[in-house]
Amino acid sequence: MSSTEQRSVALVTLGCTRNEVDSEELAGRLAAEGWLLVDDADDADVAVVNTCGFVEQAKKDSIDVLLEASARKGHSKTQKVVAVGCLAERYGKQLAAELPEADAVLGFDSYADMSSHLRAILDGNAPESHTPGDRRRLLPLSPVQRQAGSVGVALPGHGGPSGPAVSAAAAVPSQDGTSPEQVAPSEPVDVTIEGPVPASGPRVIRARLDGRPWAPLKIASGCDRRCAFCAIPSFRGAFVSRRPMDIVAEARWLGERGVKELFLVSENSTSYGKDLGDIGLLEKLLPELTAVPGIERVRVSYLQPAEIRPDLLDAMASIPGVVPYFDISFQHASATLLRSMRRFGGREAFLGLIDEVRARAPKAGIRSNVIVGFPGETEADLDELEAFLVAARLDVVGVFGYSDEDGTEAETYGDKLPEHVVAERVSRFTALIEELNLQRAEERIGETVDVLVESVPSGDLGDGDDDEPMVVGRAVHQGPDVDGVTLLAPEDWPGLAVGDIVHAVVVATEGIDLVAEPA
Repeated sequence: MSSTEQRSVALVTLGCTRNEVDSEELAGRLAAEGWLLVDDADDADVAVVNTCGFVEQAKKDSIDVLLEASARKGHSKTQKVVAVGCLAERYGKQLAAELPEADAVLGFDSYADMSSHLRAILDGNAPESHTPGDRRRLLPLSPVQRQAGSVGVALPGHGGPSGPAVSAAAAVPSQDGTSPEQVAPSEPVDVTIEGPVPASGPRVIRARLDGRPWAPLKIASGCDRRCAFCAIPSFRGAFVSRRPMDIVAEARWLGERGVKELFLVSENSTSYGKDLGDIGLLEKLLPELTAVPGIERVRVSYLQPAEIRPDLLDAMASIPGVVPYFDISFQHASATLLRSMRRFGGREAFLGLIDEVRARAPKAGIRSNVIVGFPGETEADLDELEAFLVAARLDVVGVFGYSDEDGTEAETYGDKLPEHVVAERVSRFTALIEELNLQRAEERIGETVDVLVESVPSGDLGDGDDDEPMVVGRAVHQGPDVDGVTLLAPEDWPGLAVGDIVHAVVVATEGIDLVAEPA
């Protein structure tokens, strides 16, 4: 392959929506450097796998995808497979040594110069993998000193290096410095690299890798909490907010590309603004985002119960365009066990918080996650958790079984439960929560809902049999991917297109999914 021939890359994203933002930033950087973005790894010279390193199962899934991609070499166009993302950042050289099938393992510090790294890898000169370290130590301990101290520190998904310096390769200005220059990769990838508006203004470094009518928008990175079971802060770093002007600029960019719903993501959205000197900054940012042309909905995720403020609840429940959706990280309900987890709260406090939410927004969607099998967990702790879940009437709850995570405080705890006991508790609470979530879905029968259409059947719709494909969308209380969907019969909604928002009434349920008809 000549040095002038265009090379192709596919980004395979695993894990959470924060990783999706990071992948789209990488895609924007690579497109600006002349790479052809393709959907299928088999059609790419190099497959970049954005891995997840959250829990043991996520690590296994990431390794399986890397092995699968590597096995395609020689049977497809793929020449090289590169690991990036959280697993790569967390383990670096260790992962590279134990997984020779990956041609390179690159951490977050490699993102700004990813194009050069990939070209070197394709030429047989892979860069050396990094030695992992605690990324919290890269930033000042005091949050208010971090914005200045973060210049030069890699913050994936923040649109480039922190501060005003952005490499010319990553952000391509137009000739007059006021309008974007277009880059035209293969469909359906949409890439626009924004120039500065004005010359010192924010740049958007991102490429859309799908045609969904919603998109994640990162408002912060890292976390300052010290939950005993969680390793994320060690490899994602201390908490850093994105500046509002950068967030609004990216929201406008997304709105121009057909996005109707912004899904605000971070490791902890309730901390937003504390390093910018205003812990109430999220409440001020929300109206700015709902006012962006094209944006119909703004959804906030990743709320820490110990940090939720009345003013934030008021804003989320009352600002037009902000959906009443509360993604609250409870993790358990036993006050004793929560202290061992290095968290706060308990059954009564959490039920009080839910009452506060529903007093402001009676039909609000509330979701959470819980961990069972934590070291020292007793039957009394489980009774507290069960009582909480039954009383809380949450829309969706994810259940995780505890597993040791490298470098966490809980890894050093005694009183570890046998794996079969943890598995039994996962099974027990999964069954309980499935039943409770079904009951909650049935409570919504008769409600009127606004549904964002995400897919419509193609071709002949047939004779209306029950097996016919349905229009699929989401009501305001349903978050993307994991909270269920709302189903609409195509014959009731002629001419619907992806991105439309329709007014409907819930008439039935299919599991946690809702079935709705025209209101």
